[in-house]
Amino acid sequence: MNSFSYREINNGDGRQHNREEEEDDEEEDEGNGRGFDAWERAYADDRSWESLQEDESGLLRPIDNKTLYHAQYRRRLRSLSSASTSARIQKGLIRYLYIVIDLSRAAAEMDFKPSRMVVVAKHIEAFIREFFDQNPLSQIGLIIIKDGVAQCLTDLGGSPESHVKILMGRLECSGDSSLQNALDLVHEYLCQIPSYGHREVLILYSALSTCDPGDIMETIQKCKKSKIRCSVIGLSAEIFICKYLCQETGGSYSVAIDESHLKELVLEHAPPPPAIAEFAIANLIKMGFPQRAAEGVISICSCHKEAKVGGGYICPRCKARICELPTECCICGLTLVSSPHLARSFHHLFPITPFEDVSLPIIPNNMHKLPKKCFGCQQSLRDPGNKPIPCVVCPKCKQHFCLDCDIYIHESLHNCPGCESFSQSKLAHNLKYPQQLPAFAKAQDQLEITADPFQARDQ
Repeated sequence: MNSFSYREINNGDGRQHNREEEEDDEEEDEGNGRGFDAWERAYADDRSWESLQEDESGLLRPIDNKTLYHAQYRRRLRSLSSASTSARIQKGLIRYLYIVIDLSRAAAEMDFKPSRMVVVAKHIEAFIREFFDQNPLSQIGLIIIKDGVAQCLTDLGGSPESHVKILMGRLECSGDSSLQNALDLVHEYLCQIPSYGHREVLILYSALSTCDPGDIMETIQKCKKSKIRCSVIGLSAEIFICKYLCQETGGSYSVAIDESHLKELVLEHAPPPPAIAEFAIANLIKMGFPQRAAEGVISICSCHKEAKVGGGYICPRCKARICELPTECCICGLTLVSSPHLARSFHHLFPITPFEDVSLPIIPNNMHKLPKKCFGCQQSLRDPGNKPIPCVVCPKCKQHFCLDCDIYIHESLHNCPGCESFSQSKLAHNLKYPQQLPAFAKAQDQLEITADPFQARDQ
C-alpha cells in the first residue's frame, strides 16, 4: 500500500514536471517565432524564393548577388558620370549636415527586422563613418523626434565616434512625430552657418503623419529661403508633405522597400551633391593648419573645458588647444584642418573616369587576347574552367580590372593604378632623358646647362 502510494505520487510529480517543461518550450517557441505558426517560421527569415530567378530558357537558377550588385553600381556610376559631363556641375566640399531620426512609436514597427529603430541606427552609424571618409572638411549633427518634440543629440562636429556613441545611448521610441518642430530646430542651427557652407538635412521618417503646432508650409518656405536642402527617406509609405518639402528645397525623396534598399538610399547621400546656384560663387576661406601638441604637456582643452595631458592640436592664431580635426576653434572661430583632409576632398572635383565593360569573346580562339590576371589585385580573370569572367578596362591606360577592384578604385582609392604607374614610369623616363622634352629644350638656353642630362636634372 505504501509502495503503491509512493509510486503514484512520483508518477504525478513526473507528469507535472513534464507538463511544465512542455509549457516552457511552447513559450520559448512563441518568443522565437514572434507569434508565427511553424510553417510561417520556416520561411520568415529564410525567404529562399527571393534568391531564385528565371533564365532565358525558363529554368530557375540562384541569383548571383555579386554580379547583380556590380551591375547596379555601374549603372549608378554611369548615370552620375553622364550628368556631370553633360553640364559643368560644381559640388560643395564643406557641408553642414543635420541627420533627423524619427524615434516616434512608428519606429518600433517590426517590418524591418528586428525593428525600424535598430535598422536605422545601424545604417546611420555606417553612413556617418562613410560621410567623414568622403567629406573630411564637413560636419554632422544629430536630431531625434519623439513625443512630438525635436531634440538635438549632438551639435555640428567632425568626430564620428562621439556621434555614434551618443546615438546608441538614446535609442528609445515613444509618442508622435513632428516634422515642423524638427525643421524649426534645424533652421535655427543652420542659419548660423557661413555663406560658403552648404546646409543640408537628411530625415529618416518612420511615421505616416506629423503632429505640428503651426503651419508647416511656412516652415518649408523658411527653409527654402535659407537655402537648406532637405532630403527625406521614408520607411513606411510615400507622404505628400515629405515629397513637397523635398521638391521645394531641392532635395530627394525616397521610400525604402527593404533593408538593403534602405542602406543604398542612405549611402547615396555621402558624396557631395551639386551646389545650389547661390553657393556656386567662388569664395576665399581662411583656414588654419594646427601643429600637434607636445606629449606630456598639461593644457586646458577649449572644446571640452577640461585639463588634458598631451596630444591634441594647437590653433595657429590664438594658441588654444583642440582635440580633433577638422573643427572650428572655439576661441577665435578659425576653421582648422589638416593637409591630408584638404587633399582627400579634391577627388570629387576630378572624379576618375568610369571603366568600360569588357565584352567576352564568343570564339574560343580569341580568349588569348584577354589578360589572365587583374592589374590591381593580381587575381585570375579566369574561372576554374579557364573561361574568362566579367571584368572592366580603363579607357585611358587599357588595363583590365576585376569587379571588386573596379568598385574599390571608384569608391575608395579614387585613382587608377594603371594610369598612376604609367605616369610614374613616364616621369622617370623624362628625368632620365630630359632632352626629349620640348619645354626642357626651350629652357636650356635660359638655364645655361650642359649636355649632361644628370647635371641638367640637378639644376
